[in-house]
Amino acid sequence: MTTQESEDRGEGPGTRPITESGAWSVPGVRVLVLGVGLVLAGIALIAIGAAIGGAARIVLIVLGVLVLIASQVALRGLTPVIVGEARAVQLFGRYRGTVRAPGLHWVNPFAHRRKVSVRVRNHETAVAKVNDADGNPIEIAAVVVWQVADTAQALYAVDDFVKFVAIQTETAVRHIASSYPYTSQDGTGLSLRDNAEEITQRLSAEIADRVRRAGVTIIESRLTRLSYAPEIAQAMLRQQQASAVVGARRRIVEGAVGMVQLALQRLKQEEVVDLDEERKAAMVSNLLVVLCSEQATQQVVNTGSLYQ
Repeated sequence: MTTQESEDRGEGPGTRPITESGAWSVPGVRVLVLGVGLVLAGIALIAIGAAIGGAARIVLIVLGVLVLIASQVALRGLTPVIVGEARAVQLFGRYRGTVRAPGLHWVNPFAHRRKVSVRVRNHETAVAKVNDADGNPIEIAAVVVWQVADTAQALYAVDDFVKFVAIQTETAVRHIASSYPYTSQDGTGLSLRDNAEEITQRLSAEIADRVRRAGVTIIESRLTRLSYAPEIAQAMLRQQQASAVVGARRRIVEGAVGMVQLALQRLKQEEVVDLDEERKAAMVSNLLVVLCSEQATQQVVNTGSLYQ
């Protein structure tokens, strides 16, 4: 890997990426019992030394103080870990591993232990106004379900992993919104409204790629709001209504033409009436008016002939 690639991945020149590893620890209950015992022993030695005289008094008091100091050192290494949390152990500025197993552990008492939550979290973005691929202003928001997978990267690869996830999520939502139209005009390409499943999958993949360096995994993402901006909402609604009317009219005309063709074919097959071209044209015109009209048609009885 080149130096530039390392810098792009968040690694300094000449350094190796920090990944999570298990920290050295021992069961803490035994150390707790030992520490309490040392406290009691130290108090007892000091009490005995204060009660007697001579040179042994000083020796017992000093020994009791040393035992108390040892007990404090032992108790200081106790680290409780609850379910859904982990403890990253840091000694003299260096990462020494992570304790994930729930319970009471004892680690190096001089090490600094940083608490990291590994529970599943939700982040909901604020409603953002973005121009879609067609240049129309839309309002969009999303919710992301995420979890810390690598505690070392979460603590040391970025400054604040919670804020990092929030900013990268909003950036990904804006990028996805500007990459696709709100609705496809020709029905061939992907659109935000008509292809919600594909869009959310691509959104999850982009967010996961952006936050991977922070040791975070994306479980799921969903769009919680998707609409036109208020300034063009009415105009786009009229456009959608006009498209719906045109589509309905097209279906009506297609059905009416099929019915007229069927009527002429049946009349010819069953030899009900022999129509010339002019009478066929008149019949087609009347049938289309009846079938395509939105209002009920009024019947007119013709007592004469077609030519009068």
